[in-house]
Amino acid sequence: MNNKIWKSLLIYLLLMFVAISVADLFAPKEEYVDLDFNQFLSYIEARKIATAEITDQKSEICSVTGTLKDGTKFNSVIPVDTELYQRLVESGAVVELKLPQEPSWWITLIANLIPALLMVGLFVFMMQQTQGGGKQVMQFGKSRARLQSDVHKRVTFDDVAGCEEAKEELAEIVDFLKHPKKYLELGARIPKGVLLFGAPGTGKTYIARAVAGEAGVPFLSISGSDFVEMFVGVGAARVRDLFSEAKKQAPAIVFIDEIDAVGRMRGAGMGGGHDEREQTLNQLLVEMDGFSVNEGIIVMAATNRPDVLDPALLRPGRFDRQIVLDKPDLNARIEILKVHTRGKPLAKEVDLEVLARATPGFTPADLENVVNEAALLTARNQKRRIGMQELEEAVHRVVAGPRKKSRLISEHEKKVIAYHESGHALVALMLPNTDPVHEVSIIPRGAALGYTLQLPMEDKYLITKSEILDKVTSVLAGRAAEEIIFNEVSSGAANDLEVATHLVRRMIMEFGMSDTLGPLTFGRKEGQVFLGRDLARERDFSEEVAAEIDREERNIINQCYERAKTILVENKDKLVLVAETLIEKETLKGKEFERLVFGESLEEEESVTEQVTKEEVETVKDASEKARLREPKTAPSRPATVPEVR
Repeated sequence: MNNKIWKSLLIYLLLMFVAISVADLFAPKEEYVDLDFNQFLSYIEARKIATAEITDQKSEICSVTGTLKDGTKFNSVIPVDTELYQRLVESGAVVELKLPQEPSWWITLIANLIPALLMVGLFVFMMQQTQGGGKQVMQFGKSRARLQSDVHKRVTFDDVAGCEEAKEELAEIVDFLKHPKKYLELGARIPKGVLLFGAPGTGKTYIARAVAGEAGVPFLSISGSDFVEMFVGVGAARVRDLFSEAKKQAPAIVFIDEIDAVGRMRGAGMGGGHDEREQTLNQLLVEMDGFSVNEGIIVMAATNRPDVLDPALLRPGRFDRQIVLDKPDLNARIEILKVHTRGKPLAKEVDLEVLARATPGFTPADLENVVNEAALLTARNQKRRIGMQELEEAVHRVVAGPRKKSRLISEHEKKVIAYHESGHALVALMLPNTDPVHEVSIIPRGAALGYTLQLPMEDKYLITKSEILDKVTSVLAGRAAEEIIFNEVSSGAANDLEVATHLVRRMIMEFGMSDTLGPLTFGRKEGQVFLGRDLARERDFSEEVAAEIDREERNIINQCYERAKTILVENKDKLVLVAETLIEKETLKGKEFERLVFGESLEEEESVTEQVTKEEVETVKDASEKARLREPKTAPSRPATVPEVR
């Protein structure tokens, strides 16, 4: 602390000296005219001198400073001569004789020491800037890794849910660091590196923080972008310094977040192979598994793009263990919601399993955002506990965006939107391989004027051709409903057409589901990394095949569109009923929508809902029984893929 005070004091003194010097340099100074001895004598004879101040220099000459009668100030040097002084007095000038004032010895000492002290202080400050720690100006070659401590909130494996396999793999590494003897007795070698990869928001960095909290050993964390600077050689120097610091504190864990910033495949740049990024990567490869062995250092890294990493970085001996963090399934989402709702006041009717079923495809970050949005909505509504209504609204906000209550929509546009969304929902209900309709609304959310929310009944990892065709048909049903009712189409189906075209193109080119082109894939994904993900698809088929792909794509979309029109024409009365009800109520829940289609009144639906009271739900301990009580009695048991918002 004292060093910081003295350093700050030295800096302030230096700044003060510079400020005084600059102020003195630019300060306005009085202008003096220099007179030689002959001019001085002529001015005496002409009686032009008004005042004169003679300073004796204790030698044969003395200095004179004075003012002429016209106001001009002058300087001159004259010999020591009493007769000259007498002539000056007789000319009418006011003469003052002064002896030179010698400064005291301590003032002289300080005046001589201050410049020397400032130079020494400046030199010491520059040396500390170059060699010291922290974010200093000239600290280019030093690592910016941060040593995790218990000062911050400690995260353990108890705070991580939904990735039991990853926790098991990482717990083994933590156990090795705590009890290395039992592994060494068996001749086992702990993995030198662990790579965590998965979609954004799956908890890669969070689980690394949990490892830091569990290990009890020094944990150095750094971002991949911290290695790369504009100065050549800085990245490699920082890698060396990072591992040098880790060796001093071994056993230790080094965590590199977003390693793709520095670990991209070599030789993929436009500027040749000898650039700063590749030098940094080469040094990282050597430090992880080079000629010298780093005992007791485990490197962890996280990335969203494992496909762009250099193969030398992924080989055994460097990143021996690669752990995939997928999006959580139903049971994992339940556990994640339990973690995020821990310590939050929940209402009695809140059922996390129902909420987990309504959030398929959500990442842990999405689920945390849902709970946080629900808490904010509860505070906005002046409530004391988070209820199921707030949680469901939070899901809709995350999926489709907040409600746009201030957006004014004309009656005609409102009618078009109602028939558009009714077409989506009705065709989705009629087809056997689509997701159940959870909610239909014509209230604008985000960028959408209306939406049809479909949620799957279970997690699913495969999709069949019939499911794709049914999904495309339901996507195109909104445009088909507009054409049937209004005899024209609007721009509201732009996103629907984009989704349908993308699905059909993948079905033909990636999944090999075309009857005409057969079980073939077209277009290789491998390509130059620097071209980016979209441009890296290499074309490996002829122009004739490309034309055939276009024809097949157009035929499939046209068939699905005609199929949607046929279903809506056959059920036009139901389409009109749903659309008119939607215009009146603006939002229909899934069970309300199904009862309308099946000819049952909404009042009857409300009485059926009241039969499942809160007391009955609370007394049912089995989670599957809770879900069964809340499921609509007429909902078909259908497989599904991912939630879709239109």
